[in-house]
Amino acid sequence: MWTRIGGPEVLSASSGEAPGRLVGRDPETETLRELLRKHRLVTVTGPAGVGKSRLADAAVATTRDAPWQHVVRVHWQGRGRAAPGALAAAVVRSVSGVRPRRDSAGVDTVVRGLPGVRNLLFVDDVDPVHGECVGLVQRLLMTVPDLRVLVTARRPLGLGDERVLRVPPLSVRPGAGESGAERGEHGPAVELFLARALVDGFRAEGAELDAVTEICEALEGVPLAIELAAAQLDRHRPAELARLLRRHQCWLASLHAPLRRHRSLRDAVGASYVLCDRTLRVVWGRASSFAGSFTEGTAVFLCAGGGVAPHDVPGALARLAAIGVLERIGDPGGVRQPRYRMRRAARDFGAERLRDAGESPVALERLMVHCRRVASVAESLWSTGCQSQAVRLVLDELDDVTAMVEYALQHPEHAEAALDVVVGLWFWWAVYDRGEQGRGYLLRLLPLCDSDDPLVVRGLWLAAWLAVAGDPRGARTLLGRAWQAAVLAGDDATVGRVAHVQGVLALHLGDVRSAAEHFQEAAETIPPHAPGGPTPALSLAARAVAQAAFAPGAARRTARRALRHPGIRQDLWACLVARYACAFVDHRAGHGGRAWRRARRALATLDPALPAPYGAAALRELVADIECGAEARFPLFHLRPVPLPRVQASAPPATAGAVRG
Repeated sequence: MWTRIGGPEVLSASSGEAPGRLVGRDPETETLRELLRKHRLVTVTGPAGVGKSRLADAAVATTRDAPWQHVVRVHWQGRGRAAPGALAAAVVRSVSGVRPRRDSAGVDTVVRGLPGVRNLLFVDDVDPVHGECVGLVQRLLMTVPDLRVLVTARRPLGLGDERVLRVPPLSVRPGAGESGAERGEHGPAVELFLARALVDGFRAEGAELDAVTEICEALEGVPLAIELAAAQLDRHRPAELARLLRRHQCWLASLHAPLRRHRSLRDAVGASYVLCDRTLRVVWGRASSFAGSFTEGTAVFLCAGGGVAPHDVPGALARLAAIGVLERIGDPGGVRQPRYRMRRAARDFGAERLRDAGESPVALERLMVHCRRVASVAESLWSTGCQSQAVRLVLDELDDVTAMVEYALQHPEHAEAALDVVVGLWFWWAVYDRGEQGRGYLLRLLPLCDSDDPLVVRGLWLAAWLAVAGDPRGARTLLGRAWQAAVLAGDDATVGRVAHVQGVLALHLGDVRSAAEHFQEAAETIPPHAPGGPTPALSLAARAVAQAAFAPGAARRTARRALRHPGIRQDLWACLVARYACAFVDHRAGHGGRAWRRARRALATLDPALPAPYGAAALRELVADIECGAEARFPLFHLRPVPLPRVQASAPPATAGAVRG
């Protein structure tokens, strides 16, 4: 499959058809031949190691039905920028076999040496002489009417009649709807690895096959990297190789590669680096600090300084994207700000250069500042009613936030900054099924921070909430510490949120009456519009859910109070829980139609492009129960931060007063 993606005929190869690219008989080869039949100038582009040269070699390997009779091949072998006239001299030498002086080589010399037949000039890997290639090809096409030119490079020449074929990396898994996926076959990247894994004792099945898939995913489907990794099976088992590649990739190498730039992944990426000017190299190195995608503005914040002006960074990003170091994420012409992501091998290479320059500490400090700002903005968006935007921001920045927290866990001097980020993103852990991850971070970060810090108190409360389902006893202990510190500090918001978590704990243990009391206390204690945790409206909605088990009329009244609460329109999650309580009570009272409509309206408010919050699953189950005529069930799990099996209580649950004591 081939898709027009912009420009005067820019095509993108479907990565689902890529395995044949390495053997020369596949739809990609035929498509390239078709382009050469119809157009005089075709450029094959793509990042380092995707197989541009092999694809071009396969396309010109036969003259069957070809509009050319003779192929002039020029494989540029140099590294770094070449002297003026070097490419023209190489073309003359390929045509006539004579090595001319660079100052005497030119278009006229090339034209005189061409055979008197229809010719195809194949110029491979012209990045070091890109500027000269543009001028030479343009003049040759104007001088020789029946000449065709095929170029491989990491970026197009930019000429008006040029047709560009972009070669992507291989897909790791069969695409949706493909016959291979239906038959359970492997993706093109895995097939390539298995074809190159010529090692005795290696069996592509079970855990080893899963490890191969992990390897190909870590290598992002780059054929050169996959071939180099397959050659390592005589030294490492697949699982060990996958672990090593998740940490770093530029060490992959082979002495048997025919081209010097393909003897290691570091050389392949470095071939682009040596062609960059100082600004581009600095931006490359500093941008390698990002673990995930990033915006242009964030890159300016991280990369500017030390001789790089802020206005130079956007242009540098565009140039790095043109040579395949960066890839653009999302729709470049869309409403949202475009994002970039650095390819993994390029990121490892850039991180090496950043360490060599001694700039890693500064880059990490700036990245931590950025992550703290992300958490602060996300929390502000959540508390002011822009909850969808808050979740979308976290999804965009989650890779960097995770990398920053993991780094801080290894470097305790940054633990406070990481704790600030984790606590600021409380809604991500508690509302969107990330409780186990958030609790793990908190329990490891809290001992590294000053116990008198107010941030630690918030961390204790949040850790208790996230521990309710997995460790109720530990949650009680954390709540006791959080309540005592909050009372001493006069922090009413945290005191109220301790009561809210006590209600969740009581629900988890099956004591719905105590849960209703705790939620009422929380709703009365938490100040209106207090950021950083559940709102009074959510506590009222949760109280309605608890009351539904033993007092349906009171539950309906409490739910209506929650829906009339001044802050409910700024809290979509609280609104969802309150609407669930109303629908559940209606269903138990025999008003199935009204309950079904309430539940459907509540579900319609959710953004399908974002993860579903707690409460959505309970609403869907309620709709299913109504549609199949089942009796109303009382699901407590949608209020739990961690969806684990219910734990039976061996003793009456502790009340808020008991915890305070």
